[in-house]
Amino acid sequence: MNIPQSSKKRVVIIGGGFAGISLAKKLKNKNLQVVLLDKHNYHTFQPLLYQVATGGLEAGSIAYPIRKVMQDCPDFYFRLTSVKEIDADNQKIISEIGDLHYDYLVIATGSKTNYFGNKEIERNSMSMKTIPQSLNIRSLILENFEQAVLTKDAADKNALINFVLVGAGPTGVELAGALAEMKKAILQKDYPDLDIRKMEINLIQSGDRILNTMSEKSSKASEAFLESLGVKIWKNVRVTNYDGRTVTTNSELTFESATVIWTAGVQGAAIQGLSSEALIERVERIRVNEFNQVKGYDNIFAIGDIAAMESDANPQGHPMMAQPALQQGALLGENLVHLIQNQPMKPFLYNDKGSMATIGRNKAVVDLPKYHFSGVFAWFVWMFVHLFSLIGFKNKAVVFLNWVYNYIRFDREGRLIIRPYKKKSFTTFTSDEI
Repeated sequence: MNIPQSSKKRVVIIGGGFAGISLAKKLKNKNLQVVLLDKHNYHTFQPLLYQVATGGLEAGSIAYPIRKVMQDCPDFYFRLTSVKEIDADNQKIISEIGDLHYDYLVIATGSKTNYFGNKEIERNSMSMKTIPQSLNIRSLILENFEQAVLTKDAADKNALINFVLVGAGPTGVELAGALAEMKKAILQKDYPDLDIRKMEINLIQSGDRILNTMSEKSSKASEAFLESLGVKIWKNVRVTNYDGRTVTTNSELTFESATVIWTAGVQGAAIQGLSSEALIERVERIRVNEFNQVKGYDNIFAIGDIAAMESDANPQGHPMMAQPALQQGALLGENLVHLIQNQPMKPFLYNDKGSMATIGRNKAVVDLPKYHFSGVFAWFVWMFVHLFSLIGFKNKAVVFLNWVYNYIRFDREGRLIIRPYKKKSFTTFTSDEI
């Protein structure tokens, strides 16, 4: 990897998400050699991926170069690679570009989509965890409308403009709201030769309420907002299969759709090499103690979505969201210095600052530790928090200006098929019919 030898202790961080960046920034000027590895050279602000997928923002406005984040940090090195395995016995990681020795290893690989073992759903549906995946969704949505204009078969036309979102957590709810607003104000102008009124947005939830990690008040408010936008909500329904055309469920309910977006669950993005006792196989998360040390290891740590800090209060670990990742990264930065200096480390205590979700224009829900509110004020709170959390002044300015423009014009000008994405499993016509 061409990392210079140093008399300083080497901290290797795998992953440049919220947790990894938070830790790396905390280790600035701590007399350590810090090496950050990631398969992308940018940090992604994942809460706004759905806006890239629906044309509200361009990808560059929610991404920030990792090298620029850390360019003022002495003895910091970034390498673009994927880590394949951890060799804990020899204190090294094995990557696509070579091996690297570590004194302290921090796993911050985040999470990935969980299809619960259904390979056909995984093969035919879309997920939305990265910028490339969001751009694929945007291209598929627009290409399906372009194809719907051409096909003469009514069933094919309806399937092309019908959408099924599986999973009614924050991602599914926000995506459903964005698609509903596109239907209401944009698509009818873009495609006057299509009957956009027939476009369906189906949101499927296996449980008895949407946004089930938020308060019941916020759940009911968000459901009312979505229904007012024309979204069809199906609760207590579990998707069992999707062959690229037909969605089957655990009931008699079926859907014909060319676009299924899977937001029904996530699991840790684990790396091979750790002991079986350290890994929770069901969710692919890594067991850690109150100091984020991986179970069975003194110099390997895990933070963020990949880490499961099990306790009586949180038997499944902390929620897989940005706030636990940011807080764990910041504290581990302090604890690594304490550990090297033979000082006691501080246990992690999660400060729950609340959660929120936006459903669309002037519609959002916010849960704070003591207050729950929804509507226009919640929408402004949501925008302020997300703007403040973005990295880089330019990104903040670009996103803010885009939101102002979209609000005034009620438009989304990112409706561009930059990288075509074709689903081979759905065909509606032959070249002779065009």
